[in-house]
Amino acid sequence: VQLEESGGGLVQPGESLNLSCAVSGTVFLFNSMGWYRQSPGNQRELVATIAKSGETNYADSVKGRFSLSQEARKNVVHLQMSGLRFEDTAIYYCYGNGWPSGNDYWGQGTQVTVSS
Repeated sequence: VQLEESGGGLVQPGESLNLSCAVSGTVFLFNSMGWYRQSPGNQRELVATIAKSGETNYADSVKGRFSLSQEARKNVVHLQMSGLRFEDTAIYYCYGNGWPSGNDYWGQGTQVTVSS
């Protein structure tokens, strides 16, 4: 199972950016998918996840600015990020919790840099 990320890059504060993640190589089911991020010197932290039910969960720091969606019947998720701030700078990792195993799967990460 491979989680392939796309998007990311360098933006200025206040701008927007979209990240996408797709599962490749096999048909695979997930309990939930989403994104985590890690900045230098910090632990990996939750950004947003979406369950099979469609229920979403966001970190307080991104609520109202980020929006996570999932393509129907596809293991593809999109993270729309707006109003980006310096503190959003991090490596963003796609995440999937497999069904029925409950195992966690991770992408290789994509860099998001917010700088003026």
